[in-house]
Amino acid sequence: MTDYEHLEASVEGGVATVTLDRPDVRNALSAGLIEELTRCMGEMSELEDVRVVVLTGRGESFCAGADIGYMRQTAGFSYEENLGDARRLAALFETIAACPKPVVACVMGAAIGGGVGLVAAADVGVAEEGCVFAFSEVRLGITPATIAPFVLRKIGHSHARSLFLTGERFGAERAREIGLVHEVAPGEELDELVRKKAGQLVSGGPEALASTKRLLGELEEAGPQEAAGITAARIAELRTGEEGQEGLTAFLEKRKPRWSSER
Repeated sequence: MTDYEHLEASVEGGVATVTLDRPDVRNALSAGLIEELTRCMGEMSELEDVRVVVLTGRGESFCAGADIGYMRQTAGFSYEENLGDARRLAALFETIAACPKPVVACVMGAAIGGGVGLVAAADVGVAEEGCVFAFSEVRLGITPATIAPFVLRKIGHSHARSLFLTGERFGAERAREIGLVHEVAPGEELDELVRKKAGQLVSGGPEALASTKRLLGELEEAGPQEAAGITAARIAELRTGEEGQEGLTAFLEKRKPRWSSER
């Protein structure tokens, strides 16, 4: 596995843990971290022994948004340089969202701006009680444009309008209520909750999980008639495939499927 300067990655029991490793700046996003995290998530997508990816941060906070030094740098960029920079950040969120392995975001401390974008791009979000979220961009005279498509998929236009425009801080319980994260736990129980979620995810067939993620993405853009065709073709494809056949056979024979024992 590749060595990284700004993050740490490890794999155990089919679960990859990707840890943002800039605790001195609350794991704020820099150009280097954005590049490494994009590359790391691409690597995790290709590793056969990875079934689930857990994205978390070292220290007290998950991710405090953009690094101050990075913000100073972009303030001096030309329009074209800012355009390229924004596209690189968008590529990070898309790489997380498009990862064929389920991605679990484990949030503690704070997730601000782009840090919330990382949570929104993940499939499953769990948060520590007392942690804080905010889309603070408008208070800096900018907008949460790059993360907006991923946030809208998670929480919808109504909540996004209110939170984007006010820039207000909100807690873990409200994040759960609006669908940004799915479960909240005390800090001492957070690791066990992540293990539980990872265990649930590795129970699914690898091909089925990847296919389900693709299906959800396709259905976002499909009309009713197109959706019917997509869903019928997908279930037929999986039922007749090797993994689907193994899953159905294992169910009928009252045993665990092979992918479960391979973990």
